[in-house]
Amino acid sequence: MTTIKPNPKVDEFLSKAKTWKAEYEVLRTIALDSGLTEEFKWMHPCYTLDNKNVFLIHGFKEYCALLFHKGALLKDPKGILIQQTENVQAARQIRFTNVHEIIEMESDLKAYIEQAIEVEKAGLTVAFKKKEDFDIPEELQTKFNELPALKIAFEALTPGRQRAYIYYFSQAKQAKTRLSRIEKYTQQILDGKGMND
Repeated sequence: MTTIKPNPKVDEFLSKAKTWKAEYEVLRTIALDSGLTEEFKWMHPCYTLDNKNVFLIHGFKEYCALLFHKGALLKDPKGILIQQTENVQAARQIRFTNVHEIIEMESDLKAYIEQAIEVEKAGLTVAFKKKEDFDIPEELQTKFNELPALKIAFEALTPGRQRAYIYYFSQAKQAKTRLSRIEKYTQQILDGKGMND
């Protein structure tokens, strides 16, 4: 593996990091050995091959992580890849709570990174569930019947935006919560926007 040139935006990110600073620095050192291009995307260090995202470094309150964009395609002999939520189809994380874990796992991390690079070089893609594979919540179907324009607007959204809405609405355990979520986003759907637009 050849070391790559550090990105000044990542230098700036690290200099301002209030949490996980030591962990980020060790992860970055490992990442720089990968031969990938270091970029700064979504406010995090991201490592790419021919402009395709391979993995990124990010942190949360409880942990920091390496996130592999096509992690679902990786073999996981160490059993360390984590699916962030049940709705995440492609990405997988390796999580850390202290710098010593990262140092102890360095050779494993490099092996997983190398595997992720091979997946990208081979042009492999994750087979996403289609919108049809998800049940439309009964409350949304009722709303479509009441407001046909909503159904038309919903079907005009990209499949990814449709999936995101279906996930979000379906996750609520109670019918009243599902209904309230649908009400909250009705106008946004009518405006042709996704949840995060």
